[in-house]
Amino acid sequence: MLWMHLAGFVLLILAASEIFVNALEHLGERLGISEGVTGSLFAAVGTALPETLVPLIALLAGTADPHANEAIGTGAILGAPLMLSTLSVSLLALVTLRRRGFQGEFAPERSGIVRDFNMFLASFSLACAVMFIPHGNAALRLGFAFVLLLGYFLYVLVTLRASAHLVQSGHGTEAHAPLMLTRIGLPDHMAVLLFQLAAGIFMLVQGADGFIVAIHDAAPLLGISPLLLALLIVPVATELPEKVNSIRWVRHRRDTLAFGNITGAMVFQGSILPAIGIALTDWQPHREIMPGIVCTLAGALWLRLCLMRGHLRVWQLGVNAALYAGYLAISLH
Repeated sequence: MLWMHLAGFVLLILAASEIFVNALEHLGERLGISEGVTGSLFAAVGTALPETLVPLIALLAGTADPHANEAIGTGAILGAPLMLSTLSVSLLALVTLRRRGFQGEFAPERSGIVRDFNMFLASFSLACAVMFIPHGNAALRLGFAFVLLLGYFLYVLVTLRASAHLVQSGHGTEAHAPLMLTRIGLPDHMAVLLFQLAAGIFMLVQGADGFIVAIHDAAPLLGISPLLLALLIVPVATELPEKVNSIRWVRHRRDTLAFGNITGAMVFQGSILPAIGIALTDWQPHREIMPGIVCTLAGALWLRLCLMRGHLRVWQLGVNAALYAGYLAISLH
């Protein structure tokens, strides 16, 4: 019964994300913004909501066990960037290998993707460095948390400023499917679009809340700590929206949306979520989390170095798959 509940909450999170992202695409089209903004900001933040809500609910309104709540929250915060920089991007290579070949190329709009990787590497590296600041320096730690929040705000401004030029260059957003609520006869109005956004958020909150309880109950049955379970299971489940949307986009050669959805989420989860972790958890370099941090930074740095030489090739994303496999081998050893 526990596993049925867990699966049910995962399905609820997935359905809610689909509803939310569908509305976001239409909002981006109506506002006349670029695919880069829609992918890196709107879609990325929308599909990052489950990963954001899981640690927040765990830390603020989780189970009766505060230690388990903190472990789940920390695992979800650090596990999300790990999944995105390794497994998520490698899946894009897997689903396009047959069509594009081993030496095939991905061609996302380069300036936005490079900006995303630069911002993520800077923010996530800073967040990890804060782990080594003693708790006695609480003001300093909170100061760095504020820097992370400010950095993301500036990133949003820069990304929005670049939108107009990209739209003129043919990178404007187009919704790939009708607004879901219009399929049942409701008019295609802004009010209906906003209602669908609100419904998606409500469903995400309910799904994340139930998922936290199920994860807490499942850890003893598997004989592993809540922290390790959160690092391995929570991100796999809550990252599914990014994976599904990016796979759909990349199969239709909409590489900017596909990669922007992932790299934009990396920026959000490499700055906003660690800021939450610094403020609400002990945020220490526990032995269980260090391999994940190393693999996360290695995966993002590898892709950034590949972009310095031009477009990304299919085979290069296989390195990120190997990093995730290595992380699993170390964690489950």
